Amino acid sequence: MDEETKEQGTSENTDEGIQSKTTSELDRADFIAERQERENDRREAILSREENLAARRAVGGETEAGSIAEKPKELTDEEYNEKFKNGEVNPFKDAR
Repeated sequence: MDEETKEQGTSENTDEGIQSKTTSELDRADFIAERQERENDRREAILSREENLAARRAVGGETEAGSIAEKPKELTDEEYNEKFKNGEVNPFKDAR
């Protein structure tokens, strides 16, 4: 019986060892997964800020809301005549 007890005791210890080893591996896997999730969240926040910055740079930080477009300067008759003689104005293209 002593041999049976020793064998059972050994097998129990081995099972506990495997169980604790498995538990520690699962704990480590959980820790790694949580760390990766935190890192992914952090990177997502950084990416969002970079996208906003790129959009602002593309737009130049200015909008046309509330601004009034400048009207082109109307030419006087003398100025129009001078530009017509120089070929700068086409009366057929400009007349609509």
